[in-house]
Amino acid sequence: MYILPRLLSILFLATLLTNAVAQPIRRIDGSSIDAAQLDEQVQKIMTQAKVTGLCVTVYNKNKAVFAKAYGYAKAATQQPMTPSTALYGLSLSKAVFAHLVMQLVDEKKIDLDKPLVTYLPRPLLSYTFPGRLSNYKDLEGDDRYKKITGRMCLDHTTGFPNFRWFEPDKKLRIKFEPGSRVSYSGEGLYLLQVIIQEITGKPLEELARQYIFEPCGMTLSSYVYQPVYERDYAVGHDVNNDSTMFPRRPVSNAAGSLTTTMEEFNKFYTMLINGKRLSKKSFNDMTHSQIRIRSIKQFGPLSWKDSTLNDNIQLGYGLGYVVLQSPYGRAFFKEGNDQGWGHYTICYPDQQIAVVILTNSDNGESSFKDLLQLTIGDVYTPWYWENYIPWNQR
Repeated sequence: MYILPRLLSILFLATLLTNAVAQPIRRIDGSSIDAAQLDEQVQKIMTQAKVTGLCVTVYNKNKAVFAKAYGYAKAATQQPMTPSTALYGLSLSKAVFAHLVMQLVDEKKIDLDKPLVTYLPRPLLSYTFPGRLSNYKDLEGDDRYKKITGRMCLDHTTGFPNFRWFEPDKKLRIKFEPGSRVSYSGEGLYLLQVIIQEITGKPLEELARQYIFEPCGMTLSSYVYQPVYERDYAVGHDVNNDSTMFPRRPVSNAAGSLTTTMEEFNKFYTMLINGKRLSKKSFNDMTHSQIRIRSIKQFGPLSWKDSTLNDNIQLGYGLGYVVLQSPYGRAFFKEGNDQGWGHYTICYPDQQIAVVILTNSDNGESSFKDLLQLTIGDVYTPWYWENYIPWNQR
């Protein structure tokens, strides 16, 4: 029963590669590369960086013109990576959730600038988020939580830490005035999920199916673990190519519980970059900077130190996506990282050129700088800010 989807995936990829041979793949700087050269160079970079498994999709005119899976889903058994292999979505979960939220904005079910607590029938301090360390009672005594809006959650200016369990005492707190600066926060997405579920009366998984998965034909994607994944799933791998994990999340969370496949995420991404299911205003708000990013790095101690390092690209946060400016127009990107995994997506909407890179390897991020330049001519991604240290500089 599972052979047919695999066969269709192989035929789909063969068609893409055949078309790309006839039509060179265009980069943002006007240069081009044919599919055979691209395929050869991707494999070379993958070998040099020691990446276990890799999925690459390149878009021209907002359509996939090259899509291929490389390497292993599980190195220990040499199980190949395929377009239908189940992958841990990491923080690409946030990108899907942001699109869902913006559809609710278009339906006027939520106002991004209205304090979130005004949507709740009882005090936020009485709520919990399913899962560990999830009590909002931690915020008692700091009324700044009453200022937090949906916009702040999506552009990562809530003042929350990334996750409370990274704090020394494992408690949730507000670390700066909400709305004043960017600090990446999964907790902000958790809070917005609580509000959205309260507004709609539906759990995230049901909302994702209604607004994203079913419209895109994403039958395998889910924010909670599905038994069907056991048929073909990838595990993460550390720098030594040893297996790490494939999460089996029983509870949905907007910040990072998505499981998807290369083939299905491409369906979502095609919808996204073509502005489908969103008003023009919502798409523009999502993919234009809401606030400048001044930090030296996205994470760690240097995330609290500001500089002018990225002023040349006017780095900023949109709604769910980081935004930069280049000589070829703006670009918006979203990444994902966890033990054994690393993903990156970026789109140059004025050029209608984009790339999606998915890896199940701690070495994956070290290949991103080379892969971005090879596939679409992107030399503007702030790899140092992202800590994507190239394989040959480690």
